[in-house]
Amino acid sequence: MGSSGSEGNWTYGDYLQLPALLELQGEDRGVSPDEMHFIIVHQTFELWFKQVIRELTEVRDILAQDHVPEDAIPRAVDHLGRTTEIFRLMANQWTVLETLTPQGFLAFRDGLGTASGFESYQMREFEILLGLANEDRLYGMDPISTFRKLAQNSERDAAILARLEDVASKPSLSESLLQWVSRTPIMGSLAGNDSDDHTVTEYIDAHLSSHENIGKQAAERMSGYGASNSEKAAERFAASHQGAIDFLKPDGKISRARAGLLFIESYRELPLLTWPRTLIDAIVELEESMVKWRHSHARMVERIMGR
Repeated sequence: MGSSGSEGNWTYGDYLQLPALLELQGEDRGVSPDEMHFIIVHQTFELWFKQVIRELTEVRDILAQDHVPEDAIPRAVDHLGRTTEIFRLMANQWTVLETLTPQGFLAFRDGLGTASGFESYQMREFEILLGLANEDRLYGMDPISTFRKLAQNSERDAAILARLEDVASKPSLSESLLQWVSRTPIMGSLAGNDSDDHTVTEYIDAHLSSHENIGKQAAERMSGYGASNSEKAAERFAASHQGAIDFLKPDGKISRARAGLLFIESYRELPLLTWPRTLIDAIVELEESMVKWRHSHARMVERIMGR
């Protein structure tokens, strides 16, 4: 590497802006090793949040297109895979923070005042970007409400509020995903075709009928074998069938997006469905990695608080 950052002739430190980055941990105000550790862990989270937002925005923008090119799906899968690995890394990162004892945390806790991780606007941004609705949050919390209050007293917080409101005004990744999967050709029928409703209805009804028959036949075999729990098994099969109906026909009407998902899963070995199926699997893996990250976060908080 070169000795200066002019005209692309960078040094390692220039390229990463290390002098500026390494001045952000509070050493100038004499923080303790424990507090510096606390700061670095959370700054690292925020850097990863920035990357998560970038990756998820790319996926959202790909799927939000009226026509998604086939060669764009692998790119979306790559972005999702990277995001999943980031969350897995962040879940393990909590173990580093767990080396901070409750006593060590209390030594500088008062200096934090009312500051809380709940004020992480980047975390709220990627939640909104993903499509987490207010009604699905604890107590129906509005994640932007805190920033509306802060924006009244600070230009910086006003800019943050504007950013969050801009993200909230656009389609979420969840909405874009549903839009994309709802256009899945089903039994050769395209969404919007005159006969599409009829074709999709036939497909779903045939699936539900087969699903119901499999359960009934299994219950009858158990009864024929003299199984003592055959009646309870029949009830479980019936409940499973009702669950399938509720999923495919929310509010009593067929969801084409869910029908598309079922079709992709049912014919996942077909070459044309390989990448759509891989994308859906990547979404599931992302959700699982986020759940583990949140669980690790909750456990770490309990530990540091001495519970």
